[in-house]
Parts: sequence; structure tokens; C-alpha cells
Amino acid sequence: MKAVILAGGFGTRISEESAVRPKPMVNIGTQPIIWHIMKTYACHGITDFIVACGYKSEVIKQYFADFFLSSADVTFDLNNNSMKIHSQHGEPWKVTCVDTGLESMTGGRLRRVKEYLGDEVFCMTYGDGVSNVNITETIRYHVEQKCLATMMAVKPPGRFGAFALGPQERKVCDFIEKPQGDGAWVNGGYFVLDPRVIEYISSDKEPWESSPMRNLARDGQLAAYRHHGFWQPMDTLHDKMLLERLWESGEAPWKIWA
Repeated sequence: MKAVILAGGFGTRISEESAVRPKPMVNIGTQPIIWHIMKTYACHGITDFIVACGYKSEVIKQYFADFFLSSADVTFDLNNNSMKIHSQHGEPWKVTCVDTGLESMTGGRLRRVKEYLGDEVFCMTYGDGVSNVNITETIRYHVEQKCLATMMAVKPPGRFGAFALGPQERKVCDFIEKPQGDGAWVNGGYFVLDPRVIEYISSDKEPWESSPMRNLARDGQLAAYRHHGFWQPMDTLHDKMLLERLWESGEAPWKIWA
């Protein structure tokens, strides 16, 4: 099975980082967040990736071009202008980087990688969020639902502390640092898709999250896999710092690999 990673957006809400690199290449620890995402998929046996590039695509391509050498023991014979690889400690991944246009929306990027997908069901996610979702279970659930698309649904925590006012509403009687939001399920960004979903995308300018998903839902072709575990997008610098703290603690919830 293949996994498509949408990695072409401008990342304007985290411009402190994305001014010099695409958001999927922003580091969490010593590796970019796209590496963390790929490690999660690889733990479930998915190692064939299609990266839908756009903004600063050359940075992503260069990272994977250098990945082999950076993880290998190598001898450079400068006198003979030769190189010998002794051993390689990298990842058993196949990575196809596809230029899907600078201005394409998420639906357009998926549409542009169609020729690399074949006829099999595939996974898709955004290149800026991590989770400990059980990919294997999500795929099994998708098959059971007999739908064209399955979306991971999550209930995000509230971004602001909530409090309760006491009598006469003058004093705070309770405070919750991270409440559970309003209880609504939202798109968690991890999908299992039949290639036929691309027929729902009309142009490069169409976001996947608008008409395609609405029409799939209208046709009874969009299932929701409810995930109650960890999920965190990296939309802002605050989100990036949160993920950094979790990673540095040695207890990052999305680190399911050894």
C-alpha cells in the first residue's frame, strides 16, 4: 500500500519557520516532521511514499537525495574520484517526490499524483501533523465500511483555559487548563482512500476539504474512524514548541517505533 503526503502548502501560519523551508521540513528534534509521519506509517508496514510537493519543493527533494549518504558509512577516494558505500543505516523506504504546482490546493495536489497511485486503496495525510493512530486498524475499518473514503476523526482540546464563575459571577470557582473543546469531531488528517475519490476533484484550485469531501459525504461514501488517542497538528510556532518539548522529554506519544 502507498501513502500520499501532502507537502506543498506555504505554511503561512508558521512563517517563522516556513520562510526558509516548507512546513513538512520543520524539525522536531533532529529530523523534519515529515520523517516522523513516515516512521509512523512504516511501523504499520507502509514504506512506499508519494510526497506531493509545491512550495520550496527543492528542499524536500534535497533532503531525500542526501538521506542515503547521511546515514551510510562511506569512503571517498578523492585521488580516484570514487566513492565506496560500506554499510547503510537508513530507512527501507521508497519515496516519490511529485511537483504538484505552487498554487495547487490540497485536492489539486491529490489529483496531480493520480498516475503514481495505480488501482489500489492508499493512505493520505498532511505533512504537518503527528498521531499515534493505529493505521492498520484504520485500513481494516475502511474495508469494512465499503466506502470510497475513510477519515480519522478526533476531538481536539480547547486552545484556551476555561473557568467557571461562582456566585454573583465575581470570583472564579474552577479552572481547567486544557478543556476538551466543544465536543465536536473534526478532521484529523489521516485518510484511507479508494483512487476513485479523485473523480470528485474538479481542478487544481479545489481544496480536498471542501466540495470533494462534502460530495463524498452526500453520496454516503465517507466513513469516520474515531481516534481517541494522541493527535497534534503543527499549525503555529506554539504547536512546534509543544511537539519539541514532548520529543525532548523522551515520551513523545506518536513515537510508536523502537
